[in-house]
Amino acid sequence: MADRARGLRDVLAVAAVGVAVVLGAAAVTAFLPVAAQDIVFRTPLLILVLVVGTAGVLWRITRPGSGGR
Repeated sequence: MADRARGLRDVLAVAAVGVAVVLGAAAVTAFLPVAAQDIVFRTPLLILVLVVGTAGVLWRITRPGSGGR
């Protein structure tokens, strides 16, 4: 079963982790000082994080034999 395709359970697990990360980031940002919040919300920092995160996920799923299974 090492070569099985990703299923609905795997997709839902990744989605749940993604939602948890976003909610965690929002909670952490709420505790930052106002000056730091301005940096987060008024600069392209969030876009950069999204681009790097998306590239990392796409790189990982396109690597042959990825997943450690």
